[in-house]
Amino acid sequence: MKGIRCISRLSTRLYAAQASRKVDNSGAAEHVRFQPQDVQMTRLPSGLVIASLENYSPASKIGVFVKAGCRYETPDNQGVSHVLRLASSLTTKGASAFRICRGVEAVGGSLSVTSSRENMIYSVDCLRDDIDTVMEYLINVTTAPEFRPWEVSALVPRVKMDKAQAALSPQIGLAEGLHYAAYKNALCNSLYCPDHMVGNIQSEHLHQFVQNYFTSARMALVGLGVDHTVLKQVGEQFLNIRSGAGTTGSVAQYRGGEIRLASTNSVVHAAVVSQSAAAGTSEALAFSVLQQLLGAGPQIKRGSCTSNKLVQGVAKATADPFDVSAFNASYSDSGLFGIYTISQAAAAGDVIKAALAEVKAVADGGVTAADLTRAKAQLKGQFLMSLEASECLLEEMGSQALASGSFSSPEEISKNIDNVSLTDISNAAKKFVLGKKTMASSGNLIKTPFLDEI
Repeated sequence: MKGIRCISRLSTRLYAAQASRKVDNSGAAEHVRFQPQDVQMTRLPSGLVIASLENYSPASKIGVFVKAGCRYETPDNQGVSHVLRLASSLTTKGASAFRICRGVEAVGGSLSVTSSRENMIYSVDCLRDDIDTVMEYLINVTTAPEFRPWEVSALVPRVKMDKAQAALSPQIGLAEGLHYAAYKNALCNSLYCPDHMVGNIQSEHLHQFVQNYFTSARMALVGLGVDHTVLKQVGEQFLNIRSGAGTTGSVAQYRGGEIRLASTNSVVHAAVVSQSAAAGTSEALAFSVLQQLLGAGPQIKRGSCTSNKLVQGVAKATADPFDVSAFNASYSDSGLFGIYTISQAAAAGDVIKAALAEVKAVADGGVTAADLTRAKAQLKGQFLMSLEASECLLEEMGSQALASGSFSSPEEISKNIDNVSLTDISNAAKKFVLGKKTMASSGNLIKTPFLDEI
């Protein structure tokens, strides 16, 4: 890993050279003006995608994205991605667990691992001057894990704690149940290790999963606040680990269905969805606009959402307190769209049916040009403001790099949003209304209708 040290110093020197300016005779320093940069992308012969944005920040953020989410698990290794996420701080072939922890903290950096149903994301934050140090540990964690059996066994309490914390959130439980009921395979896998596999994921499972899915063609190296040439050199030298596309996961098969999670909680959470569209398509963009039109939650802190169609429609059906919003999730080969409601047990049926009636009204053409303009503005505002956070920008760049090997600028995406028409919105709503439904509900379900009753 010594090579990283001399490489990264190039970035530091480059930043210093660009920042230096002459001082005038009065002693006042001239204002530093940096030329704005665009996202740069390079695909190496190995298939590895390099993406970077030089924003001249004194702090850098670098991530390794891998197509290795829970959708790629099999019945034999269910929960392996959850354990792999927790195993990021374990001993590697190049550094002990103590050295990784001590080394990253010594320079004020951080190393974190997150996962979704599609991807694993290993990311580090640090000052620009310390890229060499944290990059060494990032490369170790992603390319040289050891998974010592006794260290993997010691992760069991953390796996149980993660599951216990997730169980406290009705939203997480409902989302997990919804995907389990909606799909036959792939996307039905949980983000958390199932009960029967807790303690049964061994180091061999982890090694096999990494061998199958951590290949160069399934990875992207993404950086903010780092020179593209530097990042490219790191990728060429350290991330050309295994060629080929690795094991190909199965295509998600939507089936529809229902799952009911009964409890004594007087508040009922319920979601009714149908299959929508894969991420990156124009149809998926229409569903995103439809979500804003129906209501995707408050746009301002403690907002009332009174302008949302779902809120307006449900308010006419019940006087009880409620919360309702549109549900939208897109993946590489499928998607889910529908309504999500929170209500008192006695009013659950009225709230769900009133929300579904509002979606049907949109499908029948009950949308004005003013409604569409508002929804587009909200979606563009939400998207552009999310990119102001480095975490969201890094994730957007990494997701696009893995999906297409290119990057659509915010201007391009905003233009595509503007091109969504009333017909597109109506067609998206019709697809939901006519599609095969999936329903998940939790709480006191005595008054909650079954799927075939709505």
